[in-house]
Amino acid sequence: MSGGSINTSRRRFLIGSTSVVGAAGAVGAAVPFVGSWDPSARALAAGAPTTVDISRLEPGELLGPIPAWRGQPIFILRRDEESLNNLETFTDHLADPDSEDPQQPAYAQNAFRSIRPEIGIYVGLCTHLGCSPQINTEVAPQEFDDEWKGGFFCPCHGSMFDLAGRVYRGVPAPDNLVVPPHSYETDNVVVIGVDGENS
Repeated sequence: MSGGSINTSRRRFLIGSTSVVGAAGAVGAAVPFVGSWDPSARALAAGAPTTVDISRLEPGELLGPIPAWRGQPIFILRRDEESLNNLETFTDHLADPDSEDPQQPAYAQNAFRSIRPEIGIYVGLCTHLGCSPQINTEVAPQEFDDEWKGGFFCPCHGSMFDLAGRVYRGVPAPDNLVVPPHSYETDNVVVIGVDGENS
């Protein structure tokens, strides 16, 4: 009689222990599986917004290319007064001077293609084959353009863009440079990858 009760107790103990160990094993196996559904740190970083301090950027200077957003180089340009005047008046040579093609957020569909006229922000890739254009802010005739007012020149295939990233007519690049979504955290801190006119 007592032997039967010991066996019953032992059986209950073994069943209980096995159940606990089995449940722990199931949880242990499930955690990595469920965790694999979460995006990796690399994936999060690839689409994460990037904050850039532009306080030291002087008129006529370019910050970039910096691999700042979604693995793409970003150009941040501070334009001077002469450049801003040229952007509004020197447009006959441009393929899309009014930025009608959707290469920028709606709040950047203006002559400057930006929230703040003096700050231009672009993805630093030519819209032809993805080469990286070079900045040339000099307002003077160039080997590649007699009426150059400053802008971006892609030496790979000769595409040209003005200082608002608007593409010239008759060059290989079909579209204006892409303006990424951006907003301002403060006057001197821009956030690339977050939409907004003000912040």
